[in-house]
Amino acid sequence: MAAAGPQNSLRGALCRQLLTLVVFSFACEACKKVIFHIPSQLEADKVVGRVNLKECLGSADHIQSSDPDFRVLEDGSVYTAHAVVLSDEKRYFTIWLSDSEKQTQKEIPVLLEHQKVFKVLRKRHTKETVLRRSKRRWAPIPCSMQENSLGPFPLFLQQVQSDAAQNYTVFYSISGRGVDQEPLNLFFIERDTGNLYCTRPVDREEYDVFDLIAHASTADGYTADLPLPLPIRVEDENDNYPVFTEAIYNFEVPESSRIGTTVGVIYATDRDEPDTMHTRLMYSILEQTPGKPGIFSVHPSTGVITTVSHLDREVVDKYSLIMKVQDMNGQFFGLMNTATCIITVKDSNDNLPSFRQNAYEASVEENTFDVEILRMPVEDMDLINTASWRANFTILKGNENGHFKISTDKETNEGVLCVVKPLNYEENRQVILEIEVGNEAPFTGDVTLRMANMNRAVVTVDVKDQDEGPECRPAVQYVQIKENSPVGSKINGYEAYDPETRSSSGLRYKLLHDPKGWITINEISGSFKTSKILDREAVTPISALYNVTVLAIDKDGRSCTGTIAVKIEDKNDNPPEILQNYLVICKPKMEYVDISAVDPDEPIHGPPFHFSLAKTSPDINRLWTLAKVNDTAARLSYRKDAKFQEYDISITVKDGEGQSATKTLRVNLCDCTHPDQCRVTAGAILGKWAILAILLGIALLFSILLTVVCGLVSARNEKSFPEDLAQQNLIISNTEAPGDDKVCSANGFTTDTVNNSSQGFCGTMGSEVKNGRQETIEMVKGGNQTLELCQGAGHHRTLDSCRGGTVEMDHSEWYNFTQPRLGEKLHLCNQDEDHMPSQDYVLTYNYEGRGSPAGSVGCCSEEQEEDGLDFLNNLETKFTALAETCTKK
Repeated sequence: MAAAGPQNSLRGALCRQLLTLVVFSFACEACKKVIFHIPSQLEADKVVGRVNLKECLGSADHIQSSDPDFRVLEDGSVYTAHAVVLSDEKRYFTIWLSDSEKQTQKEIPVLLEHQKVFKVLRKRHTKETVLRRSKRRWAPIPCSMQENSLGPFPLFLQQVQSDAAQNYTVFYSISGRGVDQEPLNLFFIERDTGNLYCTRPVDREEYDVFDLIAHASTADGYTADLPLPLPIRVEDENDNYPVFTEAIYNFEVPESSRIGTTVGVIYATDRDEPDTMHTRLMYSILEQTPGKPGIFSVHPSTGVITTVSHLDREVVDKYSLIMKVQDMNGQFFGLMNTATCIITVKDSNDNLPSFRQNAYEASVEENTFDVEILRMPVEDMDLINTASWRANFTILKGNENGHFKISTDKETNEGVLCVVKPLNYEENRQVILEIEVGNEAPFTGDVTLRMANMNRAVVTVDVKDQDEGPECRPAVQYVQIKENSPVGSKINGYEAYDPETRSSSGLRYKLLHDPKGWITINEISGSFKTSKILDREAVTPISALYNVTVLAIDKDGRSCTGTIAVKIEDKNDNPPEILQNYLVICKPKMEYVDISAVDPDEPIHGPPFHFSLAKTSPDINRLWTLAKVNDTAARLSYRKDAKFQEYDISITVKDGEGQSATKTLRVNLCDCTHPDQCRVTAGAILGKWAILAILLGIALLFSILLTVVCGLVSARNEKSFPEDLAQQNLIISNTEAPGDDKVCSANGFTTDTVNNSSQGFCGTMGSEVKNGRQETIEMVKGGNQTLELCQGAGHHRTLDSCRGGTVEMDHSEWYNFTQPRLGEKLHLCNQDEDHMPSQDYVLTYNYEGRGSPAGSVGCCSEEQEEDGLDFLNNLETKFTALAETCTKK
């Protein structure tokens, strides 16, 4: 009966629990039942299993077990509160979950079953047959052992039995890690009974499971059963402290950070079994130095450190935190560790610089610049030599004309005010500046603090007077006059003034530069008069202003310079001018050619132009027509019956106001496919310089002939040289061939070394080397021989005397002799090196460099060169008279 008392009290407790469960079930909803398989005996603080609480009620804030022998943690882990022995095969209890905010409750039924290896022996009457029921044991049986077990050792783990033992004598053995592999001899099995033992404590962090193999064999070595895998799991014990990854953490945070700004993250590790309460870590702050608590907080699960209040670097610039980490989710019996966290507060621009005073005074003399007039110190509580401390100064008002500049002294952080543009006392005797100071970094503090801060100051700058010279303002003054105004026309001149009196009296004026000498100036008043007629088209570029520089001088000799820009109003005093002189039209490929004109006057006096054929021969008017192309060009066309030749066509062009000019164009109607093929004919149109060169050449030839004729006349008058002057014959050397070595003897004979010939002569008129032969006209200046033509050896033809006698030749003979030879000379001069007809009788000079407005003065003037010979129209009157004389027919 004594044994019945405890059983009755246990039944009463169970009945009360069941009653409580029944009553509670009416108030809450049951979730899915959970079943745990456990040994019959459990030590305290042992893990029974884990329940998924979130699946039942994820927002539960209160967890309670109906059985005081078990406790449930927040992650659903079920632990034994103390040692538990299961007397029955099953045991029930309930986990209650509740949400106080939602007023919701749920429960989770928990069933505990223990796995018991037993044999059922039923006693019958002694005469009844005893029935034995045995369970097959040769199969993997879950087995575990506690980490760091205290023994006693050897520690019994479990018994292994084979079904073959009913019929045979079986011997058991094991192999694997912990037996014949490291760690050696940790496990052994009794050979006869199959009892498995552990010989010493095991560290789970080193070995978490042992996979043993059990063998059953008979005495003669027969294998009774297949090898049996026998895993032995080491149950974790909370024997490892959590460890921080660093002993000292260093973080930085700006002082202007908002509340909730992340400072850094701390992290710790635990070697115990993952996903258990042994490795469920919780972080917290143990201590903060210096300052009051509440500046920082740490998330208990993630280790993220954040700010919970505003920081001020100017008050505290560094904090030291002692951080704690504890396993078992921070419960008091969990293992803990600490680390140090150093948090440095970085400076932000939360303090504006301020002037020491709000008003300053300075002075500067007028007309001075690049001078320092004031230094303005400021104060700033931010960190020195940072962007939050370095000052920036700005002139807000009073510097609209750019006279001042303010900069920052990098050493002292002062504002340096300078004058960079001269001030004028007469214009402004006092300048008031408003200056603001800020920092290089943007301001991050309170805006209201900025408004109340002394970051603005007023600077009064007094301008001191100086006795200065005249002023020429504005530097350029403009006047206007009509073109072709008569000489002596008055123009408003340049007016300077004395800045002290604001008057022009007492000043004298002088012209410094007048490009064309068109202007005279009144020394007292500075007014202008024209000294020549002003031509707008003479100003370069056309229609530009004519600038005259004036010097103004006061009584003390101080001066200034100014410019008068004279605008010359255009007058229609220039007719339009046709640009072309010579035109080539390839018939029939080209049906027309365009001509154009320009007018140097302003456009209002220029286009549109009217082109027309001047009153020329009827043939020109019949064969040629003009048609308008645009305002400045016309199209010259020919009729089909026009012949291939050169035409002189006079064209009149008239501007919009009636100014007109007529120009004769040389038009070559040529049978060609390209105008360049007719350039030879075009080149025959000689320029004025070419005509002059031809005339000079002809004059030279006539002078030579005149000299020869005079010599013949002298010879006819029997004037001979004295005998003592026989060796002094004059050799005419206007020849391009080298001279001949000849010696004239006293008796009139000569020695000729050319071609070993001996021909007598006393003078050489001219010679020429052409095609391998030399022709010489020679004349004897003594003797009585008659003038004759002699053919010498080596094709040396001479007019030679026959070593004596008088020279007798009338005018007709001389003419018949010289005329063919002069004609041949001219023909040869009219050919180039390739024996082609030359374009002029005078050879072209070599290029002599730039600088000559006339270009080449040689023959063969091309069409494009003639276009640039307009300067010939401006030659002086003497050359014009000469040209007219030469061109008269």
